[in-house]
Amino acid sequence: MTGAARRQPGLADERGQGLVEFSIAITVFLLLVMGTIDLGRAVYQFNGVSQAARELARVASVHPGGTLGTSSEATSTLAAQRGLVPGLGTPSYTCIDIAGAAVSGPCNGGNWVRVTISSSFIPVTPLAGLLGAVTLTSSASAKIE
Repeated sequence: MTGAARRQPGLADERGQGLVEFSIAITVFLLLVMGTIDLGRAVYQFNGVSQAARELARVASVHPGGTLGTSSEATSTLAAQRGLVPGLGTPSYTCIDIAGAAVSGPCNGGNWVRVTISSSFIPVTPLAGLLGAVTLTSSASAKIE
């Protein structure tokens, strides 16, 4: 009897089964890993956007300048934050009172500075990438002394 004749019936049909099962399992596993990495990147970038808003509000409250956010300190802080947070947009500065209403005219001591800034996050996971870029926005306020 030859080797082929001694095989059990049905065994030849199952030779590629392990490879097919592995390919299905590794696809699901890699999607989960990449999704977890993307979630971590999104949280990290949102934390960076929030920190940038807080730092810009602090600097604008200490160095308001002629127009909010135009002082050299605020400009250099924005440049530093852009180096840390990818895709950081242009911040908007608003002078508000204690109730949160916009103040017309100059921003004086006792008023607050509200900074709103955003960044675009692009996921690398194939399925999440279909949604396109996600805008991460944060705002922070600081009192002008």
